[in-house]
Amino acid sequence: MLKEIILLTGQAAQQIALSSLLKEHNPQLSFRYTVEAGDLQALDPDSLRHSRLLAFTSGVIVPARILNALGHGAYNFHPGPPEYPGWAPAHFALYDGAATFGATAHRMAERVDSGPIIGIESFPIPENIGVRELEQVAFIRLAYLFWRLSKALATQGEPIKSLPIHWSGTKSTRQMYISMCDIPADISKAELELRIRAFNDDFRAIYPTVTVHGIQFRVTAATVTASATTLPDESSGQTRLQAASDAPSIAMIPA
Repeated sequence: MLKEIILLTGQAAQQIALSSLLKEHNPQLSFRYTVEAGDLQALDPDSLRHSRLLAFTSGVIVPARILNALGHGAYNFHPGPPEYPGWAPAHFALYDGAATFGATAHRMAERVDSGPIIGIESFPIPENIGVRELEQVAFIRLAYLFWRLSKALATQGEPIKSLPIHWSGTKSTRQMYISMCDIPADISKAELELRIRAFNDDFRAIYPTVTVHGIQFRVTAATVTASATTLPDESSGQTRLQAASDAPSIAMIPA
């Protein structure tokens, strides 16, 4: 019998909101909150046979021993569609020029973002949307997806029925993100603008950078209209400043 929900999420407000929703469907549920990998390591596998784990926008990888000990499975709410498993999916979707995006709920397996999918939400990507705004829309859809599945997750002891939908695409990693932010000095203007649009995100503290003559420059958001972009001058081999009036609103500063 399902008696306990283990919520894996990093924000207290999310813990309160999600547990309150689940408890409306099943007032007898008890809750345990985990934030970091160490919290999961401290769980006693023998006590988990009446538990279900729900991860919401968490980057923590649940150990196989915990997954195997849970009597009612573990489910993850991923802020991206099945076509974009892995790390920072909104960034890679923008870089690829994807037409649609979304959110995915799936049963957790030992390999990240590989388990059976139990629910999705999708929407067209608005033209010229920024990566932070795209993530916000995806988060709203993810919250709605949790709401849609909350009754089954709170009351249904058996596994949640999976959909005939499968993961696809390349599973992105943090290292892939770092590689996309390592900008070559001879990059084309179009590719530079694309990478800045997709990967200039203060939230993850990994910035697009370019190294010119041994000096590393980092992209930051410009604070004035008359910002400038540092670009290599192919004719002289030196760096030059290009006015940003017809370029993205960015500035390159020494890192």
